[in-house]
Amino acid sequence: MAGDREGTDGHRSGLRVVVVGATGNVGTSVVRALSEDERVGSVLGLARRSCRLSVAKTEWSCVDIGDRRTDLAPHFQGADAVVHLAWLFQPTHDPVTTWRTNVDGSVRVFDAVARSGVPALVHASSVGAYSPGPKEEYVDESWPTHGWPRAAYCREKAYLERVLDAFEERNPDVRVVRMRPGFLFKRESASEQRRLFAGPLVPQRLARPALLPAVPDIPGLRFQALHTDDAADAYRRAVLHPVRGAFNLAAAPVIDSAQLAGLLGARTMRLPLRPLRSALAAAWRLRLVPASPDLFDAVLRLPLLDTTRARTELEWSPGRSATEAVDEFVRGLYQVAGADTAPLASRLPGGRARELATGVGRRP
Repeated sequence: MAGDREGTDGHRSGLRVVVVGATGNVGTSVVRALSEDERVGSVLGLARRSCRLSVAKTEWSCVDIGDRRTDLAPHFQGADAVVHLAWLFQPTHDPVTTWRTNVDGSVRVFDAVARSGVPALVHASSVGAYSPGPKEEYVDESWPTHGWPRAAYCREKAYLERVLDAFEERNPDVRVVRMRPGFLFKRESASEQRRLFAGPLVPQRLARPALLPAVPDIPGLRFQALHTDDAADAYRRAVLHPVRGAFNLAAAPVIDSAQLAGLLGARTMRLPLRPLRSALAAAWRLRLVPASPDLFDAVLRLPLLDTTRARTELEWSPGRSATEAVDEFVRGLYQVAGADTAPLASRLPGGRARELATGVGRRP
């Protein structure tokens, strides 16, 4: 990584970091983590929609990586690192549109990093990039990354792993880091994640403890969670440490139906998988929910992550448990929490009527 550069006043200005996709759940936490580090001199946050969020040492610029006419290289000139987080979850019924942003747009980011001479690229991969794996033991970063092919999210994350393999072959001087976190939660992301995965027909305040009578106990429902701010700390360390390769990120304990029921003050109810999956598939086809049944299938197949490498090479450890992260998110749901960015807004202009009018699962 390049060293500090001289500022206009003759003092060292610190590292310059560009964050692509800076206004969402992960982006806002990464920008804040970087801005609070004295070794970082400036942060440029890029996002598809304008941002009014005020963060120290941070400037903002509107950039749509899904637009083929976008030239990212001018934004990357002089950067010491690019953190690539941008991702489009919707429209879930139009995988061509998400592919144009998530895959084609990411390729444009990678190409601009190389053309601009940026020495470090930190890319947001995911547990979703991994092939199906065990639920009773943990896998390290060598586990195959072929995703679950029927789910667009996993397909795209896995494809980008192959793109980065080729990128590293062509650009050995670029230090490439791939972050593979489990599910990321924080209070401010609650309304956004409700819109993305549950849709406008699900009452957000239903998450209040004691209002939900039961939590489905489904075979295979075991996953790992992490507070978004803890993930952001790992991203910050990946920018600042001379590391390469992939890092699994997750906190203990593993979340299952019993853990969720305890957080919600509910009981568990054993349900057969097939009828539940069929109901979700019907709701998705009728555009009653935005999350596809294929993503549900993927969640049930995700492996559990061994985080030893992040703990040793990044000297990272989560400050909050997985249950604390999920509990904060659940409280954010019934409080209709959000933040002052377009993706994290607690309510969209026009409210849920607009969500319905634009089509459940359509690009916001």
